[in-house]
Amino acid sequence: MENTAPLTSWTLLVLTCLTGLEAAGPPGDGGGWSLKSDLRLQDEGLCNIDVLDGSSLSHQQFLERYAFVRPVILRGLTDNTRFRSSCSRSRLLQEYGGKNVRLSTANTHSYRKVDVPLQEYVDVWLRPQSADVLGSAPSSVVPIEDANLQIQNYILYFFGDNNVTEWQLLLQQYASPPYVLPRTSGALSFGIAGPGSGVPFHWHGPGFSEVIYGRKRWFLYPPDQEPHFHPNRTTLSWVTETYPQLPEAEAPQECTISPGEVLYFPDRWWHATLNLETSVFISTFLG
Repeated sequence: MENTAPLTSWTLLVLTCLTGLEAAGPPGDGGGWSLKSDLRLQDEGLCNIDVLDGSSLSHQQFLERYAFVRPVILRGLTDNTRFRSSCSRSRLLQEYGGKNVRLSTANTHSYRKVDVPLQEYVDVWLRPQSADVLGSAPSSVVPIEDANLQIQNYILYFFGDNNVTEWQLLLQQYASPPYVLPRTSGALSFGIAGPGSGVPFHWHGPGFSEVIYGRKRWFLYPPDQEPHFHPNRTTLSWVTETYPQLPEAEAPQECTISPGEVLYFPDRWWHATLNLETSVFISTFLG
């Protein structure tokens, strides 16, 4: 997992000029989500967060070393083969393509919402983002018929606002991380996002985040070290403009997680995410 790439400016690489979808197959191929026409962000950056095999960390060790102290990445915690299969592009669109999903603006507060069918989100909105796009849309709820007018200027992100009844059959297939914190219970949040998208710095209670398909880069700071960022600028713009100029003392804890890896972040830790390719992911928020 260790990557010693220097802290240089962000680079967008075009892997291919071909169009179309990769065939769906084993989990490692992206589940049919990766587009051959994607601009893929290749720089996974550093990994200065502990990466452990879940079988090597007992629940007590997790509580003592990480739960209230620092983030950790765990591998092999659970077997989510069935859930991953259900999250392939073809399976998910077959089951849920006609159902509305609520999109949030990709800014720190995510106040504004847009409702669109999942099929439309995947076909029209799930595309590479650029660093100069803002995270916020101009109205509280954008009508579906006006949504395409907004898409070129704002990032809208499918994560979390799932209708519990409609998505229950899918979410109940997910095996949550076995570690728990005293006096907490878990709430699941499921999402799909394109390359270059992500959520800028914010904080809330503790939680786990797992990538099902794709790769997601994480940046974290402890509660007493608030990062310098603009709440309506995207993580991609922060990585492009601010990150390369950071002095060593202000560098984040960071790592990129891939399918089957779970990142845990403690309570009130600042964190931002950046999807390096089209990604499907799920978080377990502990409250």
